[in-house]
Amino acid sequence: MHFEYPFNERVRTWIRLEYLLDRLMFFAAPGDPRMHQVAFSTLFDVLDATERTDVKGGLMQDLERQKVTLTNLQGHPGVDVDALNSVVSEIDQAISALSRQGRTGQTLRENEWLISLRGRLAVPGGGTQVDMPSFYAWQCKDVNVRCADLNRWIEPLKPLQFAIGLVLRLLRDSGSRESAVAHNGAYQQMLGGKTYQLFRVWLDDGLGVFPEMSANKYMVWIRFSEQDGVVKPQPVTRDIPFKYALCSL
Repeated sequence: MHFEYPFNERVRTWIRLEYLLDRLMFFAAPGDPRMHQVAFSTLFDVLDATERTDVKGGLMQDLERQKVTLTNLQGHPGVDVDALNSVVSEIDQAISALSRQGRTGQTLRENEWLISLRGRLAVPGGGTQVDMPSFYAWQCKDVNVRCADLNRWIEPLKPLQFAIGLVLRLLRDSGSRESAVAHNGAYQQMLGGKTYQLFRVWLDDGLGVFPEMSANKYMVWIRFSEQDGVVKPQPVTRDIPFKYALCSL
């Protein structure tokens, strides 16, 4: 199992959007109309998540900063020039795609039918033929027609998905795995004020535990717990081996 804890709200937003966009692509694939209803709900979650946050501006800042860092590595001994140039090219591609767009999802926010559906689906059971006959009629269309419509609505979000995927890949790749043991289920490490953006933890699935984490520029803290689906999670008091990585761009 793999868990992550962001040190700041910007990275937390990137991770949330990564999750939502992956979920959107999964449920927008050819399948039952009920899958496509989940795709709509997830699409509207993406719009909500980007409503008040300057996602585009933040991503472009992160990409530009990383491009400068990588460009400065050119000519250094031991640097794989081809790999470096490939990543810089991806960054240029992501920045270019984002810069050609206006506000994230603006065309979707201007679609009157999607906006009416967004309001209905926010009501429990609001997507029925009683409340939204036009949506029911759409669900009765051939699966290829439904998928074509979904792909058309998702298309404006693909530059966002590519940019988020690239930023998080670079961030995750920046940390190296270290082994550690949480004695009596707890672990902490002092950071000495060094700035990180993401804390990653890997666990053996067979341990049956999960980490509850907190972090700031001074320290990271983990308490491992277990749960049986009935009572609230309970802290474990045995030693837990795990691996971790501290990541920063």
